[in-house]
Amino acid sequence: MYTDLQSNHFYRNNNNLRSKKYQDIAKTKAEPDTRRKTTPISRLIAPAHKSMSRSLGYALTVADSFAWDGFAKVASLRLAPEERAALAYAALHSLSPYHAELTACAALSPAGEPLPSYLGGMQEARSWSEFAALGELKAYALAAYEALPAREQMAFRKHISEVEIAA
Repeated sequence: MYTDLQSNHFYRNNNNLRSKKYQDIAKTKAEPDTRRKTTPISRLIAPAHKSMSRSLGYALTVADSFAWDGFAKVASLRLAPEERAALAYAALHSLSPYHAELTACAALSPAGEPLPSYLGGMQEARSWSEFAALGELKAYALAAYEALPAREQMAFRKHISEVEIAA
């Protein structure tokens, strides 16, 4: 009944009968092979990558925003930035250009317009700039600079030069 407890777990010492059966004691009936099957590649996969494949399976199974948020958090802990970038590239490349753009925009979530200065001033501008994408920062910075009077532009250039020298 519990013949597996007597089994020799070393593959080469068993009397192989068929790929799915083995005989651990001579002249006994062949039994189903209950040993864990591993492929050569599975032995080479890093534990963090195995963990990520399980996390991906969980996210695909649950299929809600909380599961995908959890997957993103696990990925940020277990994968290098290059690996996450390759994963994102592969996922976006598998989509149509229209859906890839929508997905990328949703992931990058632009910060939107900054609040007017009378609602928060410099503190609000700094807070907004922490969430803004690089493209937004460049666009608003250039537009704001170009909207300044010439005298204010000169003062701004002087301020930037002083900050660069101090750094």
